[in-house]
This record gives sequence, structure tokens and C-alpha cells, in this order.
Amino acid sequence: MAAPPRPHPLARAKAAQWADRAVQALWDKGVTPKPPLDPDYLWQIGSRGFDTEDERSIRSDAEVDDFRERLDRLCASLRDEARLNALGHTMAYGQLTSAIRKRHALGRLWRDEPGLARADIAPPIIVIGQMRAGTTRLHRLLAADPRHAGTRFCNSHDPVPATPDLRPLKARAALILARRINPWLETIHPFGATRIDEEIGWLAGALSPATFETQWRIPSFTAWNEARDARPIYAEFSRILRTDASTMGNAHRPRVLKCPQFSEDLPNLRAQFPNARFVVTHRDHEDVLDSSVSLVSSQMAFQSDHADLSAIRTEWRRKLVLRDERLQAQLTPETDGVVHVDFDALGHDWQAEIARTYAEWGIELSREALLAMVREQHIAAAGHHHRHRTDITRFGLSQNRAKA
Repeated sequence: MAAPPRPHPLARAKAAQWADRAVQALWDKGVTPKPPLDPDYLWQIGSRGFDTEDERSIRSDAEVDDFRERLDRLCASLRDEARLNALGHTMAYGQLTSAIRKRHALGRLWRDEPGLARADIAPPIIVIGQMRAGTTRLHRLLAADPRHAGTRFCNSHDPVPATPDLRPLKARAALILARRINPWLETIHPFGATRIDEEIGWLAGALSPATFETQWRIPSFTAWNEARDARPIYAEFSRILRTDASTMGNAHRPRVLKCPQFSEDLPNLRAQFPNARFVVTHRDHEDVLDSSVSLVSSQMAFQSDHADLSAIRTEWRRKLVLRDERLQAQLTPETDGVVHVDFDALGHDWQAEIARTYAEWGIELSREALLAMVREQHIAAAGHHHRHRTDITRFGLSQNRAKA
């Protein structure tokens, strides 16, 4: 179904406005209490049904402490800075209790089957770059190669394997709800329950800010995280990847990984996967900023009544500069196993860019791989995300560059 016109970067759908008013009315009338964004309360809800040992499982003391401190600081930032409306408060409550629950479920799984978290995997291929810089397109093209593997959206959304695997059904239901609340979701990023997607859900489960700072204004938590060693997050990420590869039966195939947050955390990411190959995407900085502001605005608009377009632009200009600096410090043009791809070149002739990438890695671009990539391109061509560039131009975001 085509999305309705998006009149402004901070536009809200009627469904989001209705949901916000409905939740607030339930609280005001005492039908249901407003759940506090308090770490102890969230822990009580999220850990319900699990043993205390499921939290620790095979994790180190430092990893256990890191998650607890992240939860404390994120909750404080949400209470003191985010200025969430009723819908935003409810979404924050749901995401944090879900992260606690999934962390316990993974811990329980690894207590029973510790070998899953330590399973051997093929060295991954990691797509690095700013969000809105062509990383999704390149990610899905590389993952389409039958010799490679990718992470299904439903597996990123819920990394806990189960039999029968109902995750595709649950993810499909979640996407239906998400599209009602934000009908412009598909114009910004095309989703599908079993479509290959980034592993942002695995990072969010360890309370990396990757998904949270695009939804909420949480400057103190963001600043603390940027100065924080991300080693515990990527230790958890590695365990989840090995578990997912083992249970999906594709551990022997290089997994193509992608998340813009990787740019901030490259030392820890490289420490976990020392034999990984990297491909880095590049796009004009101001174009990336315009698109990022549009994305973040669409997420913040329905969760806070105080979202400010100028403040969003200022923060994400700073954020993109930080990521560029950290990326350039780690992956220079001379770094072995790193290929650089230009956004415009990928759009002009993706086959040539893919062929060059494979040649630089010294691997064959097979006919089967190319045909699979052509099919992926056909799927992408039918998506709604092509509207986003038109929306950005109509919003006049680029006209505000000098003012930011």
C-alpha cells in the first residue's frame, strides 16, 4: 500500500496521534498505570519467568555490569531529557523490557548449549558507512550471492531461536503495526519480515544507542556511550552471530553484516572478527545529513511533542563527523581487505562496482551470484523508498544547510 503524502519531516500520522491520546487517556482515568522508566521496575518485568543465572550465563562480570550501567543511564536520560509523550513512553518501556527479556532468553539458551555461542563461522564481510550512504543497497547485493549469507530482519528483531520458528510471523505483525504508526517507514527504509537487513536489533539488545538515539533525544546517554569501550556489546554481538549462523545452518558461508553504528566501534568490531573483509560506502556529506535528518525526524515526531528540526540537524551533523573521523582512523585506503565504494557510482552502474569489489578481494563474481543480485535489484526497484529523495527536496532540507 502506497504511503500518504508526507507534508513535513516532523509530520505525524493520524494513527500515531490517536494511539498517543488513547494511551494518555488510559493513564489519566486510572484504567492502567503509567509504567515507570525505572531500571528496577523494568528488570522485574523483563526478567519475569527466568532464573537469575540466565542473566549471567556465560557472560563475564564486566559484560553483566556494562548492561546494568547502560540500563541505568539510558533510563535516566529518557526521564530527564527525552520529553516523551505517552506513545513514546510506551514504546521506550516496550523496547527496554524486550531487551531485558531477550538477554535472559539468550543467557538461558547458552547455559544449556554453550557451544552455540562459540561456534566456528566463516570470516564475515562487513559493510561500513554512514546511514543513508548506500549501505543497505550494497549489503543486500552482497548477501544475495548464494555463497554468502545475510541476517533476516526477524532474526535481528528477535535473535532467540525456537522450534517452531515463529519469528517471521511475529516480525510481520510488528511491521504492520509500525507502518500504521509511521506510514512513511517504507519510503525511508524498505523492510520485510524475512528480508536481509542490518543487525541493529542485536546491538539494541545489548543497549548500544544505535536504534535509540534515532528515536529519542538522549544526549547524556549518547555522550557517555561515545566515550565508553564497546567491548561488551560486541562480545554479545559475536555470540549472537555465531548462534544465528549455527541454528540457520549457514556458518560455513561468510555473513554479510551491516550497521552504521559499526563506524563508531571499529576497534571492538575488528577485535571480534580479525579476518573480516570490509567494504566502505561513501556519499556526499550534506546529502547524507539531509537524509539522516529526515529519517530521525520521522522517528522522533510521534514519540515526543517537542522534537525540533534544527536541533536534530545540529546533533546529526556532529554525529556524522564523529563517525567519519573514527572510520578514517581505522580503515585507511591502504588497509588490507578494504574496498571503497561510491554512492553515485553504485547507483550509476552497480554491476561494475560489484565486479570491482570482487576483483579487489580476489574472488570470482559468478554467474549465479550476478543473477541473484539482479533479482535483488528488481525487488529494490519496486520499493517505495525512491520517494524519499523527492520528499527531502520538497521539505527544503538542503536549503537549511547553511543555517545548521
